[in-house]
Amino acid sequence: MPLDKTETPVSEDEGAARRVAMRRFLRLAKRFWIEEPKQAWGLTAAVFALVLVTLAAQVGINRWNRFFFDALDQKDGHLLLLGVGIIAALALATAVFAVLMVHVRMRLQVRWRQWLTRKLIGKWLAERRFYQLTIVGGDDINPEYRIGEDTRLATEPVVDFAIGLSTAILSAIAFLGILWVVGGDINFTLGGREFHVPGYMVWVAILYSVIASATMIKIGRPLIACVDSKNEGEAQFRYELTRVRESAENIALIGGDDDEKARLDETFTDLVRRWINVIRQQANMSWVLNANTVLAPVAPLLLGAPKYLAGSMTLGELMQVAAAFLAVQTAFNWLVDNAIRLAEWNASSQRVGVLLSALADLETDIGNYAGGTIILGASPDDKLRIENLSISQQNGKLLIADAETVIAPGEKVLVKGESGSGKSTLIRAMAGLWPWGAGRILRPEGAVVAFMPQRPYIPLGTLRHALLYPLTSDTPDDAVIIEALRKTGLTHLASRLDEDEQWNRILSGGEQQRVAFARLLIHPPDIIIMDEATSALDELSQARVMDFLTHELAASTVLSVGHRPGLEAWHTREISLVRAPGEVHAHAEERRYPLARKLFKRLRRKN
Repeated sequence: MPLDKTETPVSEDEGAARRVAMRRFLRLAKRFWIEEPKQAWGLTAAVFALVLVTLAAQVGINRWNRFFFDALDQKDGHLLLLGVGIIAALALATAVFAVLMVHVRMRLQVRWRQWLTRKLIGKWLAERRFYQLTIVGGDDINPEYRIGEDTRLATEPVVDFAIGLSTAILSAIAFLGILWVVGGDINFTLGGREFHVPGYMVWVAILYSVIASATMIKIGRPLIACVDSKNEGEAQFRYELTRVRESAENIALIGGDDDEKARLDETFTDLVRRWINVIRQQANMSWVLNANTVLAPVAPLLLGAPKYLAGSMTLGELMQVAAAFLAVQTAFNWLVDNAIRLAEWNASSQRVGVLLSALADLETDIGNYAGGTIILGASPDDKLRIENLSISQQNGKLLIADAETVIAPGEKVLVKGESGSGKSTLIRAMAGLWPWGAGRILRPEGAVVAFMPQRPYIPLGTLRHALLYPLTSDTPDDAVIIEALRKTGLTHLASRLDEDEQWNRILSGGEQQRVAFARLLIHPPDIIIMDEATSALDELSQARVMDFLTHELAASTVLSVGHRPGLEAWHTREISLVRAPGEVHAHAEERRYPLARKLFKRLRRKN
């Protein structure tokens, strides 16, 4: 039968990439026990101590089986009552151990996940990598899902696996010993010859487990690949749903509903095919699982029945052997029983590792693209300096060549140029977002920089939080905030400062841009970097907020990109990015506005 989409064999390169991703994940994940030794090793020791006492309780219950059924066989009422008391005590102890195990196990899982999540978020947000990753890595990296969901699935099962595997190994050793001692030897005649097999129940248990496990592995081997494929399909479907939600307005305005519906239906249909492959493999495994569920408890009774009938084994010993045999089967089949969870853990760990690989390789990628990086450093004085600056695209294509300028404190510089000349890229480089290229951008040491994109970021929370963002201290009085709202034409929002709403949806584009200017008034920065920051405002509103640059923000240095006519009135000079005939990259040309102050006055009188 031909392979379908979800059964495509993994290429050698893809397999190598997955192994690298897994190694990166393991290298980072194990550092929890190095960097947080007290917490990590304390919880780990508690977990394994509980594994040991729980196993001791299980051995006690196994021993109780012999005691109780022997008393039952002897019809001894006093021993039966004693057996009831013993099992009650064992049940209480087992319950206490189980409750403690839940607390310790889940605390270890949560603390490990918390530590790893903080590490991943730190790497993701460090040096603006979260922005650069969207350019180099593409949208398919989905860091939010890898940090959120995949990190959980990559850590929680490991603790369960460690507990399960250690319990399985210790149980196998303990109960095989019981089978050897209690099961005893067996003598039988075959082909006229006498045979003596010491500890025969041990060998039968091992042989039975090997046959059952080998059968399960043979039937279930394709399951791991199917689960991996299914998880990738789930991630892709979530990603496409998120894109539709985030772009809902644009999709609705251009009437793209049917196209998005068709794409989502196609993606989900593919996901269903992947799920069906998982279902098929699990159904095949159910043949062996169900057969084993019926045979495992019966097999030791059948094998021990001859010795019981011959009087060389008591009823209690027979039941003890049967319970020990079942415990050995459970221990030996642990790996097979957890095959699905192991497959899911493997897939999630690799996905976290892919994010780590993307972040780790980003530095190398940046250097390879442009043969170097833009250095963002401290200026020797209070001026903003651009020295021998060249800016490239991430693929190495030169956008701007050899730009040089010095911007004095309080200067207002307008950046112009035709589409594609690199204006917005220059602004991103000035803000420290764009490293591809060469040269230096030197900002006054300790300067507070405010970056104002065309679409301001409005965080979750109250309107007050949105206005103060990203301030973390020195919260101003309400009077300062309300005055900033008044000056920016947002007085109607003054009574809603502490309302927790989705302000990015409630506020119009123009209101959001005025919120960005209100932030400047509340906490004036040293340097303001603007990229089409007034594009959603009408001319009067633009004049009102831009006039802040000459009064309330006169001390702030401004570097802005804008196309709308009249912006020259609020700037002291202009940097034009122009291309010479035959050149694909731009170079900077400057000119000053000697009549700037007259233009300010004229515009203010007009408005």
